[in-house]
Amino acid sequence: MRKKQQKDSTLSRREREIMDIVYRVGEATVNDVLEAMTAPPSYSAVRSTMNILETKGHLAHRNEANRYIYLPTLDRDAARQSALDHVLNTFFDGSAADAVTALLEERGGRLKRQELERISKLIRQARREGR
Repeated sequence: MRKKQQKDSTLSRREREIMDIVYRVGEATVNDVLEAMTAPPSYSAVRSTMNILETKGHLAHRNEANRYIYLPTLDRDAARQSALDHVLNTFFDGSAADAVTALLEERGGRLKRQELERISKLIRQARREGR
């Protein structure tokens, strides 16, 4: 694996699509990513974009049987938290309540009973803990 570079958090639409695929499958070759893309560009364009993601610090690779196997540098939970923080700050002025309200309104009452119970439980727990 190459030395991890300083992480650049700005991603293009195509870079985000590739990162979503790599997170979903855990690790991937350029061909794996090509097969999973909805409207894939050329092999060389995907390879180049994955190299850019590596330079930006989002991907690392290992060499296996003359192929590069790419994997994310952040684990899924850390990436999820980073993405959630970005969405909260960008679209909801940092307000978790506004984000939850938007999700509940967007779903239009289509939440499953188990989902509502889980949300209620988490709210009760946060109140007990003074959060």
